[in-house]
Amino acid sequence: MTTATTAPEAPASVGQVAGGNALAGTRTLIRFALRRDRIRFPVWILALLLGTLMTANSFSTLYSDPQDRANAARSMGSPAGLAMSGPRHYLDDYAFGSMLAHQMLGFMAVLVGLMSVLIITRHTRAEEETGRAELVRSTVVGRHAHLAAALSVAVLANLALALLLAFGLAGLGMEGIDTAGSLLYGFGHAAVGLVFAAVSAVTVQLTAHTRGASGMALAVVGVAYVLRAAGDSGENAALSWLSPIGWVQRSYPYVDNRWWPLLLCLALAVACAAAGFALSTRRDVGAGLRPEKLGRPTASDALTTPLGFALRLHRGMLIGFGAGLFLMGAMYGSILGDAEDMLKDIDQIQEALDRIGGAGVAESFASMVMVVLTVVAAVYVVMAALRPRSEETAGRAEPLLATGLSRARWVGGHLAVAMGGGTVVLLLAGLGFGIAGAASTGDAGLLPDLVGAALAYAPALWVTVGVAVVLFGWFPQASQAAWIVPVYAFVVGYLGQILQFPGWMNNLSPFGHVPRLPAADMDWTPLLLLSLVAAGLVWLGLAGFRRRDLETK
Repeated sequence: MTTATTAPEAPASVGQVAGGNALAGTRTLIRFALRRDRIRFPVWILALLLGTLMTANSFSTLYSDPQDRANAARSMGSPAGLAMSGPRHYLDDYAFGSMLAHQMLGFMAVLVGLMSVLIITRHTRAEEETGRAELVRSTVVGRHAHLAAALSVAVLANLALALLLAFGLAGLGMEGIDTAGSLLYGFGHAAVGLVFAAVSAVTVQLTAHTRGASGMALAVVGVAYVLRAAGDSGENAALSWLSPIGWVQRSYPYVDNRWWPLLLCLALAVACAAAGFALSTRRDVGAGLRPEKLGRPTASDALTTPLGFALRLHRGMLIGFGAGLFLMGAMYGSILGDAEDMLKDIDQIQEALDRIGGAGVAESFASMVMVVLTVVAAVYVVMAALRPRSEETAGRAEPLLATGLSRARWVGGHLAVAMGGGTVVLLLAGLGFGIAGAASTGDAGLLPDLVGAALAYAPALWVTVGVAVVLFGWFPQASQAAWIVPVYAFVVGYLGQILQFPGWMNNLSPFGHVPRLPAADMDWTPLLLLSLVAAGLVWLGLAGFRRRDLETK
């Protein structure tokens, strides 16, 4: 058994905390956090940057003619289109810049919020949950140093993203994308990211668990997006003003270039951060303000089995992803009836739909959307499949495996939940998509078709789990590389259809071998082969885990 990752070196002088300096050691903790995340930060920032630049470049290809942009504006003017994008005011002059801000700001705000939430919880609550914070605070480190360092790192990450977006977009030289609008577009991302970072500074005070704190903060992100969507698509636009995402969208980059809505974000961020600091003084290190529920005097029979115990650990994330994918499917399904009118004048998307095939535009469009839903489900299975790694490094696996529980049964419980849970969230995504799609098109037959189309991707999800298990078993330090599978699937499987990537690139992804239902005919052979590959990868990963030492931090 090996031990890795040491605590940061504390400041040398005890006099730094004399007089009650609650921020002593903050600078050291900032440097330590940046060193720990020297790979995570560049990956996050470059992914968001490249995704934005690729989208902007694709607009110049998809909507090269002004008439194409006018047709797109008419299509996006429906309530469903506005709910998926943003306020109607962008449609008044639908140039490349306003199109980018309209369609990407709300979506990117969710991703930036996710990044910011994970930064705060990783460097505050996770440190307390593992006991490292108590060790560090026993030295010359102030009470507020951990939270101050985490917020500082979040500020640095969001500012770096803002500047790269601003200069990257301004350097494209595209019509309607100027420097002033690009600066506002970039700093809008930073503003909304700081809001959600500050929100997570509050949630980490409420619960003693990292996943609980992250879940509450991400629920706030989801509520903000729903309020924005409801306000933009309905008659009551005031709902959008209840959401920081709505504030950022109403800065109107490349249209009106209004900076004052960002001040609302900064004011809310400062207020939430101050509340986080104040609440941290009302609890002990490692504890949360919300009291722990008293457990049952005896464990249920299910908790005495590896599968039941794993399901108990995963149930919050499983419920969250299941509900989220059901709603996401319902949102896409609500525009399925308008798909033909929305896309009929966009030549590149029509060509992509023609390559997919299908009896109609709705079926072909549903096949494209299914890729997006499946990638989100793949995010869940990667997180679930890597849970044994976090249990191992936190030291919680060692006491369990010191009993009569075998390594294969312990990991197998988590893998069963990952594979079965992935199938369940696919089913819920298909149900949401099918119910809303059938209602919007008036075709009740779409419900079973879309549910079946979603479930067809289950073997590809199992292969994704297998890749994660192989990395966990043989190369535990490289376990995070499993995230390449869903990222690659989205870039090639979704964007590649529009940008016409070579076919061999799609074949490198397990999702590229799944029949494109409901547009294509069912073919059981690739699904059977994917299932066999998944079984082989799981066996290989378990063999590697049985042969290596445990690692704890």
